[in-house]
Amino acid sequence: MIFLIKYERFLESYKPLIIIPVVITIIAIILALTIGLEEGIELKGGTTVAVQLEKPVSQGELKTLISDGISNQQVDVTVSKNQATVEIAGHADVVKLSSVLEGTGTISSYRSVGPVLGKESMTQIYYALAFAFIFMSITVFIIFRDLIPSIAIITVALSDIIIAIGGMSLFGIPLSVASVGAILMLIGYSVDTDILLTTRILKRKEGTITERAVTAMKTGLTMAVTSISSMVTLYLVVIFLIPSAQTLADIAAVLIIGLTADILTTWLMNLGMLRWYLEPRK
Repeated sequence: MIFLIKYERFLESYKPLIIIPVVITIIAIILALTIGLEEGIELKGGTTVAVQLEKPVSQGELKTLISDGISNQQVDVTVSKNQATVEIAGHADVVKLSSVLEGTGTISSYRSVGPVLGKESMTQIYYALAFAFIFMSITVFIIFRDLIPSIAIITVALSDIIIAIGGMSLFGIPLSVASVGAILMLIGYSVDTDILLTTRILKRKEGTITERAVTAMKTGLTMAVTSISSMVTLYLVVIFLIPSAQTLADIAAVLIIGLTADILTTWLMNLGMLRWYLEPRK
C-alpha cells in the first residue's frame, strides 16, 4: 500500500519518466548495431551432434579433443553427466568425428544444416516477426479505434522487442528459431499488459487517471512478477541441472530481459503517453 501511494506521487511528474525507457531503447539499438547478434546453428549452417560419453570428461577437454581432431576451432560443447551436445560451424564428417571420439564417447544423433537452409530459415524468421507485428498493430487499432492510444501500445511493443534484442547482443544469446519464438511470445505478453492498462484508463470513468493506473498496475505487476519468476526458475534449472537443454535457457533469458523491459515501457512510457493524451481533455 505504501508503495502504491508513493507510486501515485511519482506518476504526477510523468513526462520525464517517458525518457527512461526511451534511453534504454536507444542503448539497446546501439548494442545491437555495435556488438551484433550471434546466429544459431540452424541459421548460419553447421552441425549439431549428441554424444553419449563413455568416461568422465570436462567440457574444455572435450572441446579441445574435437577441435584438434577435426581441425575446426569453432566448436561449442555442453556436457551434462554422461551426455554432451556439440555444435560445429560448417559441415563435419561424421566418420571422422566418430574416430576422434573413439574411447571417449559415441555419437547418438547427428544433424547437419547447410548455409542455404540457414538463409531460408532467416528469411522465414523475418517474415514471422513482420507478420506478427503487423497483425498485432491492426488488432490494436480495431480494438481501440483511437490513434494515440494505439500508437502508444505499438511503440511499447516495439521497444520491448528492441530491448530484448539488445540484451541478446549484450549477453551473447544466439538468434535462433527458439529465441525468435521467445520474441513472438514477448509481443503477445507486451500487448496484453498494455491493453490491460489502456482499457482501464480509457474505459473506466471513476477516479483520476493515476488512481485507475494504480488499479491496473496491481494486476499488471502481479502478472509480470509471476512470469519473470517462472522464467528465472526455468533458467536456473537448466543451467545447474540440465545444461544440455541450452535452448530452454536461451528462451528463458530472452523472456526475462523482455518482461523486465515491459515493466518499464508499460508503466512509464505507455502510461505517460496516455496521460499526455488525456489531460487536455479533462
